[in-house]
Order: sequence, then C-alpha cells, then structure tokens
Amino acid sequence: MDLLSLIFTGIGLAMDASAVSIAKGMSLPNEKNKNYALKLGLAFGVFQGLMPLIGYLAGSTFSGYIQSVDHWVAFILLALIGLNMIKESREEKENEEVSDLSLKVILLLAIATSIDALAVGVSFAFLKVNIVLACSIIAIVTFILSFICVMVGKRLGSLFQKYAEIFGGIILMMIGAKILIEHLFL
Repeated sequence: MDLLSLIFTGIGLAMDASAVSIAKGMSLPNEKNKNYALKLGLAFGVFQGLMPLIGYLAGSTFSGYIQSVDHWVAFILLALIGLNMIKESREEKENEEVSDLSLKVILLLAIATSIDALAVGVSFAFLKVNIVLACSIIAIVTFILSFICVMVGKRLGSLFQKYAEIFGGIILMMIGAKILIEHLFL
C-alpha cells in the first residue's frame, strides 16, 4: 500500500471522529475550545492509530469475531453518549460548564469512533502493510482533522448554542446508526 493510499485510509477512518469532534465542539464554552480540541484530537488520534495495530496483531484468527460485533459496540456507545447529551441539554445548568468534558467520555468516544480501524488492521495484516507507518499516518491524520473539527464545531455552536447539545447528541446517534446499518445491510 503506497503513502497516498495510507493517507486516504487515514482520512476515511477519521470521518467518524471528525463528525463527533464537530458535534462536541458545538457545545463547548469559549474558554475550553482549544484545550478540549487538543485532548479530543490526541485521544482520537491515539486510538485510531492503536486499533489498526491491535487488528494487525490479531490477524485473521479473530477477524470473524471482530467484524461480527464491531458495529454493535460502536452503535451502543454512540447511542448512549448521544442520548446522554440530549438529556443533559434539557437539564437546568447552574453554570455554563459543559459536564461531558471528562476523560471517561473522551475515552468512550475515542473507542467508539475507532472500532472500525480494528478491522482495517486485520486487512493490513493480509496486505503486508508497513504497520508502523500506517498507524502513524492514521493517528496524525485523525488528530489534525479532529482538532480542526472541534474548532469548526465551536464556531457553529456559537450560532446555534441553544440547540447545540441536542444536535450533537443526534449526530452521535446517527453516526452509530450509520455504522450499524453499513455492517448489517451493506
């Protein structure tokens, strides 16, 4: 696999993380956007980079098992996080602090958006891809896109602040549904 193909693979794998980054960026208070963009970008980049390595190491032995449940895990995690965002948007907030900037939520989002990369890693094993280069490119591309998308989401959130968390929750649930539908019907 050539360098350009690896970059495009990284971009493709980063799309879910980018969409989540926009959604999360929409609900951020102004003073938190760069710090959160860095945290989210790093978490997404690290997990997107590690998952193909794990898939590569697992190889074909576990490919059937991984492919049979990855969509359900991603769907459930994204749906639960999305529902929680919608629930929180309806609660009265004493201060304008966003409650879902926790490490736990960031890690859950990173895992949920990188599960497909696990299956890609399995295919890398069959293609005999340079896994260190592939994982590095995927991690860097995901970090850059996620960071930028949090900032873009923040700008959009300023325009639609009242509905940002509801919209973000709906986006997360739609991404989860998309992953599930792609795996079940396509």
